[in-house]
Amino acid sequence: MNMTAFEYGDHLVIVDCGVMFPDAELLGVDIVIPDLTYVRENRERVRAILLTHGHEDHIGALPYVLDEVDAPVYGSPFTLALARAKLEEHGLADSVELREMQPSKPFEVGPFHVEFIHLTHSIIESGALALTTPLGTILHTGDFKFDPTPTDAQVSDLHTLADYGRRGVLALFSDSTNVDRPGLTPSERAVRERLAHIIADARGRVLISCFATSMHRLQIVTDLAHEHGRRLCFVGRSMFQNSEIAMQMGKLHVPDGLLIPPQDLKNLPPQKVAIVLTGSQGEPMAALSRVSVNGHRWVSVAPGDEVVVSARVIPGNEKSIFRMIDHLYRRGARVHYQDGSQPPVHVSGHGSAEELKLMLNLVRPKYFVPIHGEYRQLYRHLGLAKQLAAVSEEGFLLESGDVLEFDEQGARRAGRVHVGRVCIDVGTLDEVEEIILKERRHISEDGIVIPILAINEHTGQLEIQPEIVSRGFVPLDEAQDLVESARQVILRTIEKSNLEEVGDWGVIKEKIRTALRRHFNEETGKRPMILPVVLEV
Repeated sequence: MNMTAFEYGDHLVIVDCGVMFPDAELLGVDIVIPDLTYVRENRERVRAILLTHGHEDHIGALPYVLDEVDAPVYGSPFTLALARAKLEEHGLADSVELREMQPSKPFEVGPFHVEFIHLTHSIIESGALALTTPLGTILHTGDFKFDPTPTDAQVSDLHTLADYGRRGVLALFSDSTNVDRPGLTPSERAVRERLAHIIADARGRVLISCFATSMHRLQIVTDLAHEHGRRLCFVGRSMFQNSEIAMQMGKLHVPDGLLIPPQDLKNLPPQKVAIVLTGSQGEPMAALSRVSVNGHRWVSVAPGDEVVVSARVIPGNEKSIFRMIDHLYRRGARVHYQDGSQPPVHVSGHGSAEELKLMLNLVRPKYFVPIHGEYRQLYRHLGLAKQLAAVSEEGFLLESGDVLEFDEQGARRAGRVHVGRVCIDVGTLDEVEEIILKERRHISEDGIVIPILAINEHTGQLEIQPEIVSRGFVPLDEAQDLVESARQVILRTIEKSNLEEVGDWGVIKEKIRTALRRHFNEETGKRPMILPVVLEV
């Protein structure tokens, strides 16, 4: 959920608008976006939204933010192409102004003089932002590493970073994701050797799963498929969409005749096929997950096929990823994933400790703010800066919602603003309130019990014995004693209630709910959700 607001006077710019994907605790939630209360309260002051690159954790919340504010969106051409596709899905493409940022072509947004500085990352056209104000320059790195040999030959612009360092930078906001990894992060080209061996030795199909935005990786696989005489197929909605955008923009080069649609796979021998598909994080409905359980319409795996999961295991996704890998092994496939083997099947897009040191030494800011990482990583990054003595004043370890204020006297914490997360069910585009999540967790842990009562509206008497339906609680057909005792609890509750209470559905439902909750807790130690249904006859 990367999102930062920079303000000068009455002007506010937003850097990135990202989503987070839910963990197992957020039942039924599709995505999580930042709480936009502060943006909503200050919508009249928002002058622009600036995007550092096109990953979901930096652009995924854009449609929701643009529902609240009317501001132009700046990004590199490829980032804007991904953003445009996202806005089209939400019906916002025609109402939002998208403006391209290019390296070495600064522009003005109110009092902000903005320059986009190209840096390498696992997605193309990524970069840092230099925001120069009358008070000084803020440099926000976005996500980065210093890749000396990127597949598109566009290396990081160290000269411009050093030039800002010479002129003086008020504050550096720098990516902390890989601070606990020593040395340098390998180049994107490092995966080519391993993938080449796998494809060359394969006797069946080769299936490679990676992030759909990894154009470096897609180009490597495309080149290798062409070299080894395999036709190439992109599978998965986002994979197909992003590769199509990249090819149209000339960012992904696919030889004529190499690409085939998924429905043509059955017409080719396995040793003539290379498939690139979504699902590297074990997402249940993504292509590779469906393939692993033989549930995909066009793609399957057989003994002798090679499957490569060319992506890191995002914390929280371990169970779903390794469950998927187990299924692939059961189908006889040979699976290659990030297990420490060399050469690797995946390299990170974030700079390791030596690259973070280089960034600090190039920029040499007055103040330093580590960003993009868990608290422990921010803490270690701040410690790294102190060891280097590259920061002339001090560093600030900020958490979401903290306000950092700069003026002629220096920098200081200046309170907090309201922050949080908003859970979204994409099927309805509705916010999922905390009470709903609490109810879902309750049902998932202890189940649900539905007592059904038919009450005579004139006499207040039960017409028939109460029926009890249960899901996820206990198998009631094997617990007749519990069912009967629950019926007796309902009957006693009605007997002890006067005619007015029985005639008031709200009152009698609550009395039954309370009595049954206590009864089930005493008998089973569980507290199922109880939803009485009263039929008036």
